[in-house]
Parts: sequence; C-alpha cells; structure tokens
Amino acid sequence: MTDTLLLVGRAHTREVAQIHAKRLRSRSIADRVDVATYDGDPAELDPEINSETYVVPMAAAPDRDTTRAIPGALPTAHHCEPVGTSPAAGRGLADRAREVVSPTADTSVALVAFGAGARETTERQADRLREMTKYGEVATAYLLQNPAVECLRYNLSGERAVVVPFFVAACEETEHAIPDKLDLDRGGLEYTAPLGTHE
Repeated sequence: MTDTLLLVGRAHTREVAQIHAKRLRSRSIADRVDVATYDGDPAELDPEINSETYVVPMAAAPDRDTTRAIPGALPTAHHCEPVGTSPAAGRGLADRAREVVSPTADTSVALVAFGAGARETTERQADRLREMTKYGEVATAYLLQNPAVECLRYNLSGERAVVVPFFVAACEETEHAIPDKLDLDRGGLEYTAPLGTHE
C-alpha cells in the first residue's frame, strides 16, 4: 500500500490547497498528494482513502470540523493537526507582516482570528511572533470574542501597525468582515493577505 497525503478543507481553501499539493508532490513527500474540499459538511467528502492515508486539515486551528467531523467522515485515515498549528505557520505570519511593515520597536502587529476554538492556537502563534520578530507589540483580536476586532485600532500602541488575518485562505472574513470591522478606509492600519500560498 502506498502513502497518501490528503489536504482537506472548506471549499474556499481549494485553490490554496492545490498549490501546496503541487509543491508537496515536487518534494516527493508521499506517493500521492491529493486535495478534498467540502461546502458545508465534511460528510460530503468522498475521496479514495486507505489505512495509509494521512489527512492534513487546511485550517488555522482545531475546531469541530478538524477534531470530529473530518475524522468521522474519514475514519480509516490517520488525522494530523491543522496546518495553522505548525511553527512554520508562525514564520509565514511573520513574513506576511514584514512584507507590509518592518518590525521595529515602535511598530505593532496584530493577529486576527475567528475566536472560540482558534484562540489557543492564535495566542501560541502570537508568542512565536514575539520570540522571532522585533515588533514592539504583538496583539491578538477575534471576530467572535474579546478582544474584539473592532477595538483593535484603539488598543495598539505602535506608531505604525499591521494586521495579519490568521486564516489559511482568503474568504468572506478576510476580504470583508475583518476590513469592515477595522474600518481600514480610515487609514492608520496596514492589512496583509492570509497565509494563503506562502511557501
């Protein structure tokens, strides 16, 4: 039997997952690297799997889908942590911020995530940013809980600030909900792309 690496995520992650799958194939990570996505319920998933299939959720943090629904839909596979829990994701978030605002003692960087299940992972990645960058301040904010995204611009202390959405791929939240709550049109805050196709 051959090893298969299966990247699984919601429909909006499909393009990003396919790019990463191509990269992984070129590195001979497994005999097969496939992508499977779903719109609303992981029960929709119907990929070809076997006992040597390793499922990697294309998600920022553990949630109901990654801990229950996907394993329930693909019970014979081995299930890995979501990609956002990796230290490599922390390096990707740091790079996204650095592309927009240089890390100095008088600049701030903020990670914005959903909240709820994403909080622990987001705080861990914020700690990694504190360790690996020279931003004077690293903050977190959430769409579904406090500290709230809409308060972020008033809570950051740096002369310049950059907000990094802690999401695997562009979606309604990164394209509209977060920018609207931050009132980006007012200026004073820079905003980056999500992790997306970062190497």
